Amino acid sequence: MPCMANNAYLSVWCKDFPEERILERCAAFLSTIPLSTTRPGFTYLTIRAIDISETPILEQDLRSVPLGPLEIMEIAQDHVHNDCSLELTCYWDLAEFDASNGKSKLEPQQLEIFCRGEEYDYGFWKESGHLSVNLGFEHFFTGHGGLLGVRPGPDAPPESREEARFYEAMVWPDNLEKYQEKTRENIRKVFDWVGRIERALPVDRVRLWSEGEEDFEARLQEIVGAR
Repeated sequence: MPCMANNAYLSVWCKDFPEERILERCAAFLSTIPLSTTRPGFTYLTIRAIDISETPILEQDLRSVPLGPLEIMEIAQDHVHNDCSLELTCYWDLAEFDASNGKSKLEPQQLEIFCRGEEYDYGFWKESGHLSVNLGFEHFFTGHGGLLGVRPGPDAPPESREEARFYEAMVWPDNLEKYQEKTRENIRKVFDWVGRIERALPVDRVRLWSEGEEDFEARLQEIVGAR
């Protein structure tokens, strides 16, 4: 709906990430992902060496036969080293609220997964995490236009007719309540996933962040806790 949609991200730093355990750490991480029920499995695999400017050493389009974590690791095992990045795409289900009819539905949304060795791209893991995810559009978790939270209300005039119609629909309390609850469902899915990651891996630090929020995680907590 916004002219330029912001994305949200998850970064995970492990206490240790030695070359001989990269595949083990990556497999454990992949096993925590809440994959879509209608589009399960991993649909694309890319392995790069050195940095992003290099031609990938392996690319596989798996859309016709999506694979699970162990199958992905079998393909990757002869290619992944400390100077490599393993990149995957898959889908998870997020709630989408349609203000025009007051209904919501779960829809598959793409995830982009990255697993980086510590020598890849001059130690890019220090900034991005050993494991990171592009979670998709930020508004799935924060809502549009500052409507959700403890001080709800549009934070700027509408930039399009579609956005104006959306704001008009949100004037109705039932619509706003449903929209907030469906957004909370998406937030809880993120928090539940983080919990699984912390149980599956030797996590040093986890960061939830986005392109549009100064403190994305605090914003999520605000929306979940707002009454």
